[in-house]
Amino acid sequence: MIEPTLNYVLCPGPGAAAVPAGQDPVAARPVTGPQHRMAYWEWNATGNPAHPHVIVCVHGLSRQGRDFDVLARELSRHARVVCPDVVGRGQSEWLADPMGYQIPQYGADMVALLAQLHQQAPIATLDWVGTSMGGLIGMGITGQPDLPLPAPVRRLVLNDVGPVIQWQALQRIGQYLGFLAKFESLQQAADAMWAISTSFGPHTPAQWLELSRAMVRPLPEGGVTLHYDPAIAVPFRTVTQETAAAGEAFLWQLYDQIRARTLLLRGAQSDLLSHETAQAMAARGPRAQLVEFAGVGHAPTLVAPDQVAAVRDFLLAGEGAPAA
Repeated sequence: MIEPTLNYVLCPGPGAAAVPAGQDPVAARPVTGPQHRMAYWEWNATGNPAHPHVIVCVHGLSRQGRDFDVLARELSRHARVVCPDVVGRGQSEWLADPMGYQIPQYGADMVALLAQLHQQAPIATLDWVGTSMGGLIGMGITGQPDLPLPAPVRRLVLNDVGPVIQWQALQRIGQYLGFLAKFESLQQAADAMWAISTSFGPHTPAQWLELSRAMVRPLPEGGVTLHYDPAIAVPFRTVTQETAAAGEAFLWQLYDQIRARTLLLRGAQSDLLSHETAQAMAARGPRAQLVEFAGVGHAPTLVAPDQVAAVRDFLLAGEGAPAA
C-alpha cells in the first residue's frame, strides 16, 4: 500500500521549541529562529515524481494532514497530493507568538509551500481541498487573485465551511480546544476524541482509530497527548460574536472573487455551516455545486466511500478517473 513521504518547508515568522509536558505552554516559548518549519505529507502513485497536477488538502482547526490518508491514496494515482500539517499541528513546529495562529499566517505558509513545490517540479494544474479551517485558508488563497501563486487554483473543494460560521459551533469548539489531557494509550485518546467528535458521522472503530493515530504524540513519562500546540486556542478565545459577524463581509468578498470551479460539501446536520449559507454560496460568487451528506454534522471526514467519490469525481472529471 502506498504511503506518503514527510517533507518540510521554511515559512516566514519565528518558531518556538515545543514546551515540555508540565510547563506552561504559553508563558515559556523559546524562539528557535526567524522562520518556522511546516511539515507536509506528499502522496504520489502516478509514476511521475514531477507530475504537473498538484492537489493540496488542508485540515481543520485542531487536526493534521494525515486526516486525508484515505482520500489522498485515491487521488494520488492521478496527481501529486500534498497534505500539510498547519503550523502548530502534527509534525510542524510551533509558533513563538500564539497570536500568529490565524488565517493570514496560515495563508503565507501555504504560499511558501506552493513556491517550494513549484521549484521542485513545475505546477501546471492546482486544486485545493479544505476542511473547515482548511477551507477558510483556501478561500483566502483562491479569493485573492494577486497572490503570487505558481498557477491559479482550478478547482476548489470547501468541506463544511463558508463565509458565515455559526456562533454556537464556535462556542462548542471552544469548550475543548487547547485543553490537552494525558492518555494512557492511543485507544484511550481515540475514545476521548470520539466523545467530542460524534458529529463527524458514522465510523467503524478501525476507521476512527486510524484517524486518531496521527493526532497524538508520546510523552516522556509515558502515555500520549494530543499532537497540537494548545496555544492555538489563544487567538480563538479572543473571537466574540460581534467580531465574528464583522468578519463575514470580508469572507463574502473573498468568496465572491473566487474564479475556481467550486464544490461545497456539507454535513446535513452541520452546526457550523447552515443550510441557508450553503444555499447562498450556491447562488453567488463561484456558484458552488452543493453536495450534502445525511447523518453527518461538522465535518465530513472524507473517509466514507460516497464522500471520497464526490471529491474524486469533481477534481478528476475528464481525466479518466473511475466513476462513483
